[in-house]
Amino acid sequence: MIFDRKSLNNENLTFFYKKLLLPRLIEEKMLILLRQGRIGKWFSGIGQEAIAVGSTLAMQSDEYILPMHRNLGVFTTRDIPLSRLMAQWQGKPSGFTKGRDRSFHFGTQEYKIIGMISHLGPQLALADGIALADVLAERKRSTLVFTGEGATSEGDFHEALNIASVWKLPVIFLIENNGYGLSTPVNEQYNCLKLVDKAVGYGIEGRRIDGNNILEVYHTIKEINESIRENPRPVLLECMTFRMRGHEEASGTKYVPKNLFEWWAGKDPVANFEKYLLDEGVIRPEWIPVFKKEITTLIETEFEKVYNEADIVPDIATEIRDMYQPYQFPVSQPAVTPATHKRYIDAISDGLRQAMRKHPNLVIMGQDIAEYGGAFKITQGFVEEFGKPRVRNTPICESGIVGTGMGLALNGYKAIVEMQFADFVTCGFNQIINNLAKTHYRWAQAVDVVVRMPTGAGTGAGPFHSQSNEAWFTKTPGLKVVYPAFPADAKGLLLAAIDDPNPVIYFEHKYMYRSISGDVPDHDVLIEIGKANVVKQGIQASIITFGLGVHWALEYAEKHPELSLEIIDLRSLLPWDHEAVEESVKKTGRALVLHEDTLTSGFGAEIAAHIAEHCFKYLDAPVMRCGSLDTAIPMNKDLEDQFLAKARLDETVGKLLAY
Repeated sequence: MIFDRKSLNNENLTFFYKKLLLPRLIEEKMLILLRQGRIGKWFSGIGQEAIAVGSTLAMQSDEYILPMHRNLGVFTTRDIPLSRLMAQWQGKPSGFTKGRDRSFHFGTQEYKIIGMISHLGPQLALADGIALADVLAERKRSTLVFTGEGATSEGDFHEALNIASVWKLPVIFLIENNGYGLSTPVNEQYNCLKLVDKAVGYGIEGRRIDGNNILEVYHTIKEINESIRENPRPVLLECMTFRMRGHEEASGTKYVPKNLFEWWAGKDPVANFEKYLLDEGVIRPEWIPVFKKEITTLIETEFEKVYNEADIVPDIATEIRDMYQPYQFPVSQPAVTPATHKRYIDAISDGLRQAMRKHPNLVIMGQDIAEYGGAFKITQGFVEEFGKPRVRNTPICESGIVGTGMGLALNGYKAIVEMQFADFVTCGFNQIINNLAKTHYRWAQAVDVVVRMPTGAGTGAGPFHSQSNEAWFTKTPGLKVVYPAFPADAKGLLLAAIDDPNPVIYFEHKYMYRSISGDVPDHDVLIEIGKANVVKQGIQASIITFGLGVHWALEYAEKHPELSLEIIDLRSLLPWDHEAVEESVKKTGRALVLHEDTLTSGFGAEIAAHIAEHCFKYLDAPVMRCGSLDTAIPMNKDLEDQFLAKARLDETVGKLLAY
């Protein structure tokens, strides 16, 4: 191993050595504690320390790093107090996640570190969003994101590199190629000679270096950073190294050939750098035990201090509260505002335009939304007013763009991500369910992202453009879900969703875009998320519904003036208005829950169960549901009409009233 100090003096090199030694000695202590049963699972980075330490030393303190679970050296080199790391690993209250997640599954804005989730690939797109925020704010910064050779097989890897390349984002994508994904060797992971060869396919620069040489890692990343801060663009960096322990300690390493272990043992990053410093006279042999004693004493002291801390006392109220970033709905709003008659689609466009004017840090991203104006022309004219940096056409990559939106939010921006059709959100499901939704609960970070979802049937668009998929999200704590039925609500709920710092899934019904109109306030009047609206008073039965179901119910009531039906428009599904529903059911004594989704496991089942549990003594009939058929949505108009819940509404109301 050849070390080149370049301009580093003896003091710098000694400092580097201590930084390299620290994670190694911490790990050795952790392995002892693991065998003693004093800590839980441990993912060892022994043998890979030079990458984490060298790269972190090459970054500015205000630049984000997104590490993986073997990058202890990132956290220690950023000088995070060891006591806080110890508390995190032991699940103590003073840890970063209050015992809610383990190892390095956390972030900290104080130290500009964004930790991973277990799905490995999603953090790559977060780096894109972080870098995009820096570019938009004209900050000359770089972002460093880690991944392993195994995770390069994930679609998230491709999406993130492609976005960064197309948008010229200053991101270093660092691959730690340590030979194995758990037990699967690299020849079963990819069929190219070098992973760095993939760079040419994205039109970006790629480099391959010795990841066990701390100086090579440091100088390479320092050089890349100096370049991409001035000339933003991504770089793919493959760092060759080896994992000297199991994937985690229980896995063992029996699958690794003995000769391979021996070869890589000779390339140990700590031992080789130590030998170099001794040979160069930078340090003396007698200093080494002093350095080690100083570090091990610190480790022992901090561990015992944290180990003896009181354990977490579970509290239901705290757990529920911490799912969301606290948000105070604006109490001061225009009491009277001029209104203009608008279509549903125009109300959404109006809300977006006013939000873009109000929030200069708001960015809209989606397929074809710029000059083309989006598939439904909602953002037509936005580029002319707000410019392409804030109204961004994206590649076709839902996961990557949702992740980029989250990265923007992590770095001081607001993001709106448009799904061209709600059906396509399946491709971004992991980012929404496991990243957007859980981040605040895990480490108290707000994720200010709105995902717009053109949804629903009625246009003969078939199984892949017509699904009602709100129930996929209403069971996910950490998200908010809204579903307006009227133009004024569409604008007001959209403005509220953008104002709210939590991730919001905003459903907008395609069929209503041009078929429904109404008076819409000209000013930015927000409608509180979680508040239902009684759109028609009645005393015989309550119809609880949302979206297009509201208009089905109103149409039915108009055809049957002899019936006194109360119609509740939920407007929000997570949270939903328990009080309004209970009040209506207590008044009428009968409840019908109507929704466009399939009957089985549609969101209406939750409403029906709640009514049965909490309003039973007020009911004069069983709670009834009216949903669509338990099939995929057909394209043919007659088949679609048969599928939809509307076809069974008359029968269900009759059954309810006749009971």
